[in-house]
Amino acid sequence: QAILCLPRSFEYSEKNAVLVPAAALGVGGMLLYWLRSGRRRETIDMGDGWWGPSERRFKGKEDATIRPFKIETSDKEIEDLHRRLDQFRFTPHVEGAAFQYGFNSTYLRKVVDYWRNQFDWRKQVEVLNKYPHFHTTIEGIDIHFIHVKPSYVPHGQAVRPLLLVHGWPGSFYEFYKIIPLLMEPAKHGLNEGDVVFEVICPSIPGYGFSEAPHQKGFDSIATARIFHKLMSRLGFREYYIQGGDWGSRITTNMAQMLPQSVKGLHLNLVFIARQSLRRMICTMLGAYVPWLVGFSREDARRFYPFMQKNVYDVLQESGYLHIQATKPDTAGCGLNDSPVGLAAYILEKFSTWTDKSFRQRDDGGLESKYSLDELLTNVMIYWVTSSIVSSMRYYKENFAKDPDLNAHNRVGVYVPTGIAAFPQEIVHVPRVWAKDVYKNIISYTYMPRGGHFAAFEEPKLLAQDIIQFVQKVEQL
Repeated sequence: QAILCLPRSFEYSEKNAVLVPAAALGVGGMLLYWLRSGRRRETIDMGDGWWGPSERRFKGKEDATIRPFKIETSDKEIEDLHRRLDQFRFTPHVEGAAFQYGFNSTYLRKVVDYWRNQFDWRKQVEVLNKYPHFHTTIEGIDIHFIHVKPSYVPHGQAVRPLLLVHGWPGSFYEFYKIIPLLMEPAKHGLNEGDVVFEVICPSIPGYGFSEAPHQKGFDSIATARIFHKLMSRLGFREYYIQGGDWGSRITTNMAQMLPQSVKGLHLNLVFIARQSLRRMICTMLGAYVPWLVGFSREDARRFYPFMQKNVYDVLQESGYLHIQATKPDTAGCGLNDSPVGLAAYILEKFSTWTDKSFRQRDDGGLESKYSLDELLTNVMIYWVTSSIVSSMRYYKENFAKDPDLNAHNRVGVYVPTGIAAFPQEIVHVPRVWAKDVYKNIISYTYMPRGGHFAAFEEPKLLAQDIIQFVQKVEQL
């Protein structure tokens, strides 16, 4: 009987010899797949959208052509502006208030007088038109951008495409001083190897010469998608991107959305709003033992005293934000009707966001960093396009979906990232905190001077940091 059982036991053992390794292979494969999927990098879904008028949506294929565009003005436009400036109603300021109550009305009188009698809008239109402007229709709205290529490229140098994205209350014009430095660095004393750029500067939809969205919900994700489509339409597969203010949020979303298209991300402002127990402990310990929580000495100098720099200063500078994130059209209609009101509202930000100490100065320190021609040209871009209301709505659309601007921070940024930390920026984010979102920071520079409007105020410093960042990426 034992002999009779031998063939059967041999048959079972032969089956086991096949089944057990197969099962082990199957279980091991499933485990490996689980481990690999757990490490898969999450991205933001690109999706799609339509922002044009509803009645235009189904009227044939969208016009994907790139159309040359030129900024123009007229006697009628200038006469209307002068008439409104002549009717400015002056409100006496509180004695000794400087810029602590907002824009000093006595200094505003000087600005209005210059605007009315010396500012030459026709001349500034020529300045704006010195770079090539274009329009193209994406997702139902016309997108405005400038696209500038270097006139001469030395032998052996490759031209890298670079998308620069502005914020509020700025415009594409913020980049006019930095563009020549990026296109011809050696000519401007920035002899940084073989890095040369062609520059694309779009206007955020609803800002300046980009058409305003006609539908609700247009946020930074929609903007990021449209700018990716723009770069694709221009024939670029890979490109560098740079931004501050809303431009930082938009370009970060671009890196989270299509990391394979973003060769490098450079920022001069970082949004890190997430609060946690670890962050609170770091904040408390950092004032006494900064090295223990990963802060440098410069981080500690910029970050403390904490309440003054991160609570009181932010509260003083963020009243506009609450209005624009809730009822932008109410305040906006007055600004859209009054050039003086518009100038005061916008230029106050160019004072205190450039340097918080300018609140103590009667002239807001504006002319110590910029010329009135430069400042009023930016204001005029909003005025002649009637775009202040639609630009303010951008806050409503973004904050309505994400009140603390934190949702997208759950998706890591893995593309090479460079951060230029300017000392007068509204808030300072230490590198150790930035790494919570930006996982591949290859350069973090404590800039020696400058504030929120970096390209406008310190173009050479910012250009140099961008160039050095791109050099590092190219060597990876």
